[in-house]
Amino acid sequence: MKKILLPTDFSSNSWNAISYAMQLFKDVTCKFYLLHTYTPMIYHTEFVLGNPTQYGLGDAVMERALKKFDQLKERIDLNYNNPKHAIEVKAVFNTLVSEIKDMVKEKNIDYVVMGTKGASGIEEILFGSNTVHVFKNVKCPILAIPENYVFESPQEVLFPTDYEIEFDDTHMKPIIDILSLYETRINVLNVSYGYDLSEKQNINKNKLEAYLNRVSYLFHSVSNQTVPQAISDFQLKAHINLLVMINNKHSFFENLFFKSTINQIGFHLNIPFLVIPAQ
Repeated sequence: MKKILLPTDFSSNSWNAISYAMQLFKDVTCKFYLLHTYTPMIYHTEFVLGNPTQYGLGDAVMERALKKFDQLKERIDLNYNNPKHAIEVKAVFNTLVSEIKDMVKEKNIDYVVMGTKGASGIEEILFGSNTVHVFKNVKCPILAIPENYVFESPQEVLFPTDYEIEFDDTHMKPIIDILSLYETRINVLNVSYGYDLSEKQNINKNKLEAYLNRVSYLFHSVSNQTVPQAISDFQLKAHINLLVMINNKHSFFENLFFKSTINQIGFHLNIPFLVIPAQ
């Protein structure tokens, strides 16, 4: 049984991510955990360290959240009633990243699926701050769904890599598990700068190929392009439904995706994005 964590602020953006998860895993026995975290907009240290109920906040916020959870569950039942799926809800006074980390460990979560939206509604932001913090701090596969993305089964997957990662089960199982649900082809894209692969890179490439023997795959190599440009150009040639990357701090991942604006990285992500932690 897969265990899927679905953070929600009850917005249309978070509903879109929930909708995507319900459709992606429609044929899989799953336990979905709907999570809502809350903190006051302005608070001081004593408030955080103390019990929020003594300020008269906790009970009222909790009650509102539980009512919204009831409405959300009704909406899920109406649109995605599935005997393979069970749902559990949790509203808690905590920061989002901290609670996700706790639940990933406590519940042995397989994937976190969450919506992405520019911080403060500024369109130039690639990901909202919450999503970026989850990418950086949560050791669990994160599936980020762009706002207003309409579900498509992941039949063409793009996997950029520099082959600097020693691929193992922790990296590849979350990817293979999703690919195996559909008639999917994964396109492995390497961007070089005119140099041949090193011995280490060739070894890692061979490891990757061994993992991908269970699915359909193609290897691609382009040169003299930036990684963002190569990704954008590839999406123009193929109808990509899912972008997959491994968050290795020693690879191009952080430099590529933790820039703050689209202008800095050169393209806008408009497809679901699966981020696998390196460790």
